[in-house]
Order: sequence, then structure tokens, then C-alpha cells
Amino acid sequence: MFRPAAVLVTIMADEATVLLTKRSSALKHHPGQVAFPGGKVDPGDRDAVGAALREAEEEVGLRQDSVEVLGTLSPHLTVTGFEVTPVIAFAHGAFAPRPEAGEVEEAFFVPFDHVTDPAHFRIEARRWRGVMRRYYAVPWGPYYTWGATARMLRGLADRLARCD
Repeated sequence: MFRPAAVLVTIMADEATVLLTKRSSALKHHPGQVAFPGGKVDPGDRDAVGAALREAEEEVGLRQDSVEVLGTLSPHLTVTGFEVTPVIAFAHGAFAPRPEAGEVEEAFFVPFDHVTDPAHFRIEARRWRGVMRRYYAVPWGPYYTWGATARMLRGLADRLARCD
């Protein structure tokens, strides 16, 4: 059974960038990996959108009233047992992330054009639990975005390509 989770794919409307985080190396799940702000859907959350907004506020200080939710992408199943709903949103106005030290080492912005261009993605592989697994990667500068986060970005890139 997959556990419900959600992430906020935040597009900074004024700067044409996407907000990403580097997870704390002390975390149990996905330590040190690049990810969107997000996490499990808690009983008090009204739905996946509510969970994504709450988590983004907790993890990086993104106030919910500064975000315009555009919609969601199809949920992604992860090898660690989560069903993650990507919530797409615009953030308006200036925003300086305040990473919550227990969960986030760093918050940073990647150009929207970079992570929505299918040409910047590559397919890589590694052995995990005795099985070769293939996954997307979309590196940018010193940041290596791969796995579920890269797969969600690739899904967004593919969806935008169909709109052209």
C-alpha cells in the first residue's frame, strides 16, 4: 500500500524559476537529495494540495497566501512506498527561502526553461536492492536532480510540450 504524499512544484512567476531544496543529510528518507518541498498527507490536511502548501510553508517559509495553485499532475509512485501528487503553483512577489534546518539543508532556484526542456534530461541507471533501475536525471550547476523529482519535472516538460 502506497502512502499519500504531495510536493509543491513552485514556479516563481516574476523570475521564471522553479524552487527546489536539498534535503537534510540527517533525514531517514532520501537524505541529501534534491527535492520539491513536500511530504506525507497528514490527517489534518484537506487533500494533497493542502499537504503540499503546508509542507512548503514548514520547510522553506513559503506563505500559502502568496501561492496561486494551478493544478496537479498525475501521482507518482516511488520505490520507497509513496504515492506523490505534484501540485503546480505560481508564487507571486519576492521570496527569500528560510530552510527548516531539520529537513532542508538548502533551498535554491533553477531556471524554468532548463527543467522544462526535454533535451536537458538524460536516462541513467544504477543497481538498487539487487535490481538495475533506470531513472531520469536533470543536472543543473552543482545540483543533481534525479529519481522521482526528475520524473515529475519530466512529466511537466512533456505536458508543456504537448501544449505547443
